Amino acid sequence: MHVFSHDSRPGVSANPEPHPICHATKVAIGFALLAALVAGCSKPAAAPPAAQAMPVKVIPVEFSAVPSSDTYVSTVKSRRSATMQPQIDGNITHIFVVSGQKVKAGQVLMQIDPLKQVAAVQSQQGLEQQQKAVYQYNQTEVERQRKLFEAGVTSRQVYDQAVQSFQNSKGAFDSSAASTNTQRQQLAYYQIRAPFAGIVGDVPVHLGDYVSPTTVLTTVDENKDLEAYIYLPTEQGSKVRPGLAVDVLDTVGAVLTHSTISFVSPQVDNGLQSILAKAPISPQGNMIRNGQIVNARVTWSTSQAPTVSVLSVTRIGGQTFVYVATPKGSGFFAHQVAVNLGEPIGNDYPVLSGLKQGDRVIVSGIQFLQEGVPVQPMGPQPAGSKS
Repeated sequence: MHVFSHDSRPGVSANPEPHPICHATKVAIGFALLAALVAGCSKPAAAPPAAQAMPVKVIPVEFSAVPSSDTYVSTVKSRRSATMQPQIDGNITHIFVVSGQKVKAGQVLMQIDPLKQVAAVQSQQGLEQQQKAVYQYNQTEVERQRKLFEAGVTSRQVYDQAVQSFQNSKGAFDSSAASTNTQRQQLAYYQIRAPFAGIVGDVPVHLGDYVSPTTVLTTVDENKDLEAYIYLPTEQGSKVRPGLAVDVLDTVGAVLTHSTISFVSPQVDNGLQSILAKAPISPQGNMIRNGQIVNARVTWSTSQAPTVSVLSVTRIGGQTFVYVATPKGSGFFAHQVAVNLGEPIGNDYPVLSGLKQGDRVIVSGIQFLQEGVPVQPMGPQPAGSKS
């Protein structure tokens, strides 16, 4: 069933027709939009902008003199170092120095109670005076008996007895005088003196301590005429010889001083199974001291090998890499190369494998580089190359 609705208002139709002018306008707008869409689809897309080359500093790989060396732990020892121990027993009455004090040769370091020895010297001096009196009397008597004998007043036997008594008393007096001198010399043992100019070490004893010849009182070290004691493996016995270059290093690898091996032991240390070598070193102020533990780098030989700057090296997972500026088309790109490096020499690493002479190693901005990134090399170039 059809339902027709109509407006009850006069002159209004129930189903009005669309206005012809409005319909034509809509059709025209539709065609215009369609033409614009077709025109947009037919226009070719714009190409993405090319990546800009990153300026980097490069250094060509060149051959340099690279030493073949090994580093060993060594001990610095002074050729003049004394451990002070008393030669007599007694109690310490004075300590005149402190640890680290500089002393002169012959300076008194400590005093041990000398009262017993003073009494012994005085007693011996008294005995010497007695022997001297007997000697002087017999000396006068033998002279008197000689004159009487020559005058025929006394017999030869009496004169001979006077001579014998004189000789006996002379021997006793000389012996007593020698004993007195010995006692005086022993009195000097109660003063502990520096054997040479140097620096006092630790002082483990105190006032009033009873000491004996086995007691260590202190040490005196002369911080010059130092030597590095280097114990080399027996496998290096065929290579070690006097004259080999030695660099003395601190704990971080910095060179403290240069030297050469001056002595090689003809024997092998049984306990360490090593060969002792010595290298004289200068103290360099307070940088090297007696008893100091240092590293000694012994150079066995020198050969030509490629080197790279420490600034060019990166480490990933324990492996070392460098970036090389590699030509590609009309430009260059960064190429990551794994390298095997030796021990650093100054600011360079010797290259054991991975590079060849002339490779242009990148030394700047490596933290921003990736494999294949365009680069613009700046710096020295190998002969015949193009940037």
